[in-house]
Amino acid sequence: MNALTRIWQDGRRAERIAYAVGAVLFLSGVAHAIVLIATGGSWLGPLSMRKAVTFGLSFGLTLASVAWATSFLTVRPRLRTTLLGAFTAASVAEVVLVSTQAWRGVPSHFNFETSFDNAVSMTLAAGGGVIILTVIGFTAAALVEPGPDAPSVRLAVRAGLVVLLVALATGAVMIGRGVVAARGGDPQLAYTTAGALKPLHAVAMHAILVLPALAWVLRFTRWPEAHRLRVVRVAVAADLVLTAVIGVESFTGVDPLAAPLPVLAVSALAAAVLAGTGLYALSGIEPGSRFARVPGGKARGR
Repeated sequence: MNALTRIWQDGRRAERIAYAVGAVLFLSGVAHAIVLIATGGSWLGPLSMRKAVTFGLSFGLTLASVAWATSFLTVRPRLRTTLLGAFTAASVAEVVLVSTQAWRGVPSHFNFETSFDNAVSMTLAAGGGVIILTVIGFTAAALVEPGPDAPSVRLAVRAGLVVLLVALATGAVMIGRGVVAARGGDPQLAYTTAGALKPLHAVAMHAILVLPALAWVLRFTRWPEAHRLRVVRVAVAADLVLTAVIGVESFTGVDPLAAPLPVLAVSALAAAVLAGTGLYALSGIEPGSRFARVPGGKARGR
C-alpha cells in the first residue's frame, strides 16, 4: 500500500489528473455493469449496455496504466503534459459518447442514421486517432530517449508501448472495416467484421500495464538487475507470442477458444509463462524493500 501511495505522491500534476480520471472512468464501467445485471439486459449485440461497461473499464485501466508507465520516460515536461493531456481528453470522450449512445439505445459505432449519430461515430473515430498519435509520441520517446536507469524497466515500458500500438492499430482496422461495410448499406456486416478482431485488440491493449508492473514488482526483490532483466525478457517473449497467435487467429477468423489443439496449446503455454513470471516475481519480494523514482522519470532500486 505504501508503494502505491508513493506512485500518487510522486506523480506529476498531469499524471495525477490521469489517475483520477482513469478511476472515474473505471467506476463508470462498474456502475454500468451493475445496471446491466440489475435490469437483466443482454450482454450481446451493438445495442447492449455491455459497451458502456467494457469502454469504462478498459479506458479507465488503460489511461492509468499509460500515465504510470510513461512516468518513467525521460520526456520534456511540456511534451509529456501535452501527450498525456490529449490521451486523457480522448479517453473521456470515447467513454462518454459510447455510454451516451448505450443509454439512447442506439449503436455507438458505424451508426450514420441521424446527424447526431453521424457526429458521434466520427468523433469516436477522431478520438481513436488522437489516442494513436499520443501513443506513437510516447513510443518514439521510449525508443529514442535514455529512459529509466534499470534495463528491466526500460525494456518493459518499451515493449508495453509497442504492443499497445498493435492494439490501437487493430482498433483502427476494426473501425475502417466497419465504416466501409456500414457505408455500403450493411451495418450488420460492419459489426461482424469489426468484432472478429476484438480478441487481438483486447489481448494487446493491456501489455502496457502487465509488463511494466512486472518490472516494478521485481524492483522489490532481492535479485540483481541482471536477473530481473532475464525475467522481463521471458515475459516480453511470452506476451509477443500470445499476441502473435491471437493476431493470426483474429485475422483468419478463427475463434481463439475453438482453435486447433496445437495452436491452442501454444497460446495457453504463452499465457501460463506470462502469468508464471508474475508469480515468480511476487515470490521473490523482500520484506521491507523500498522503491522510489528520481527526478526526470528514472527509476532507482532499494
